[in-house]
Amino acid sequence: MMLPSQQVDAYIAKSAMFAQPILSHLRELVHQACPEVKEVIKWGFPCFDYKGLLCNMAAFKEHCAFGFWKASLIKDPQKFLQPTNRESMGNFHRITSLKDLPSDKILLGFIRQARELNEKGIKREIKNTPAGSKQIATPVYFKKILKQNKKAETVFEKFSYSHRKEYIQWFEEAKTEETRSKRMAQAVEWIAEGKGRNWKYTKK
Repeated sequence: MMLPSQQVDAYIAKSAMFAQPILSHLRELVHQACPEVKEVIKWGFPCFDYKGLLCNMAAFKEHCAFGFWKASLIKDPQKFLQPTNRESMGNFHRITSLKDLPSDKILLGFIRQARELNEKGIKREIKNTPAGSKQIATPVYFKKILKQNKKAETVFEKFSYSHRKEYIQWFEEAKTEETRSKRMAQAVEWIAEGKGRNWKYTKK
């Protein structure tokens, strides 16, 4: 079993009192369902990695969030998981207490499914922007990342169509989820500074 991350320990300790038992419980379930999981901090909140990103959790002022990277591929006959195109972070409604979550049995089942998907190397379907399109929608997976950095979110919303397109296509062209994650992390840093994807090649 992987040792808990001190960074995640610190994240939970700094969270609001209502959030601490929620985050701790979710963390325990992830380790129970996937003992080999590695804890990392990405985009400012705890993520769980096992042969690729598995799931993540976050605490806000009045609620918590918990989500799966491949939620759209997880079997969910009772429809506990929310549609992947919803804009709020995570795959559940706002979590304010443990009562807002499905049973441990159901959550463990979701986590084990996510683990199996990564073991088999099954990838999410990424919708590419049609050639010649003059409209481009920000993928939900990147909207979630932007919500963690308000400055980057504001700048990105004001970006020109071409700037937005350059970044989004950069993400969509990534061959692996790990590469996409690294690109998004770098993008948020550049966007917060008001830089376009190809700022290095812009003539001064």
